Amino acid sequence: MFRDFIDETVVVGECALRVRRAGHGPAVLLLHGHPRTGSTWHRVAPELVDAGFSVVVPDLPGYGRSTAPAPTDDHAAHSKRAAAGVLAALMSALGHHRYAVVGHDRGSYVAFRLALDNWERVERLVLMDCIPISEHLRRADARFAMRWWHWFFYAQPGLPERVINADPDAWYSGDPAVMGGENHAEWRAAIHDPGVVRAMLEDYRAGLTIDRKHEEADRRAGRRLTMPLLCLWSLRDDLEDLYGDPLVIWRDWADDLQGVGIDSGHHIAEEEPRALVAALTPFLAQDPSEGE
Repeated sequence: MFRDFIDETVVVGECALRVRRAGHGPAVLLLHGHPRTGSTWHRVAPELVDAGFSVVVPDLPGYGRSTAPAPTDDHAAHSKRAAAGVLAALMSALGHHRYAVVGHDRGSYVAFRLALDNWERVERLVLMDCIPISEHLRRADARFAMRWWHWFFYAQPGLPERVINADPDAWYSGDPAVMGGENHAEWRAAIHDPGVVRAMLEDYRAGLTIDRKHEEADRRAGRRLTMPLLCLWSLRDDLEDLYGDPLVIWRDWADDLQGVGIDSGHHIAEEEPRALVAALTPFLAQDPSEGE
């Protein structure tokens, strides 16, 4: 995986981030979801490098081989604002002061926060299988609870750690034939690390508490995304089934919006990388002045 990429550890504050990077040209930060690591992008990142981008692929703080601060009672250490601040500092350390961000699943919430808090640095934003956490919770009903029950289980204190660490292979599922052997092995090593499991659960605990409060404060203040936003969602997942057209929800948050569904299961970067690259490349390559 990631042939010709630099693979290094970059220390940012309290976090030691595992980072893969390669390429020259406009910078693109790729953020993975739960319970994956940065290796989920192994079929996409090289294609973006070949298309002329400088690509940065970290493991999110606490995920994979990246460390995170110790958990706090208010979950602020694992909030999306904290993770976004770490990743903004990472991009500065790598010399990228303006860049695009692509986020999937939990990484999309970090990408969303990064764009809200660092709007002057994020030129373009891609959010995959995502609506804001607060919008999920505002619409939560019995059907949502049946399908996304794990949000509420993961938020419980102590219990999910005991359940997951008892048999991570039984709890999580991943097919090496779909993921690719090296990606699968890296992911499996991560889910067998109790420290990673704890950090991933803290991510969800923050989601239902401090992250929701941050988003609700943004809405009251009228804060919106001003950079071009591309929303992508998996047609074989349940986002559209739960909410209809996700763009209807995002219009309350974004000024410059477009989006499309991709015929894939949830892990688009692994299952349909060609379709994903085809959607990403023209959007990321567009000159910002073309939208003015």
